[in-house]
Amino acid sequence: MILSIIAAIGKNNELGKGNDLLWHMPEDMKYFRETTRGHSVIMGRKTFESLPNGPLPNRRNVIVTRDTSYEKQGIEIVNSLEDAISLFKKEDAEVFVIGGGEIYKQAMDYADKLYITHIDASDKEATTFFPEIIPIAWNEISLQEHKMDEKNPHNYTFSVYEKFI
Repeated sequence: MILSIIAAIGKNNELGKGNDLLWHMPEDMKYFRETTRGHSVIMGRKTFESLPNGPLPNRRNVIVTRDTSYEKQGIEIVNSLEDAISLFKKEDAEVFVIGGGEIYKQAMDYADKLYITHIDASDKEATTFFPEIIPIAWNEISLQEHKMDEKNPHNYTFSVYEKFI
């Protein structure tokens, strides 16, 4: 199994505010859909509950929560990130961690790859942040720069990192 993290972050590693994304970037959402479609996704309960239409279609949805009585249809529920990862140990497939902030922090030690959209903006009101991407631990293997346009209000870069072994 390859464990990957996918996130969109601002100049100061901002992720969100009030359990919502900071920026509306349609190209980033398209990138997210195309990258994770057909794969399993792991997310925290708050991230899951922030999804407007419930479980993500065409993906196996695994939710991590400390609430042992939590139940929802169409998802698998585990009580730790380690339990979520253990569901996929024998698979060769790529599995994506999609948030939120606490799950990202826990997943950094286990992750093999990062798919990061760097948004050329900052938000002083952000309450959730992505962990620091330490250059001696992560090698950027792909970079695609994009300019803002009528639909995407900020310049942005799609970067893929692999963990140095």
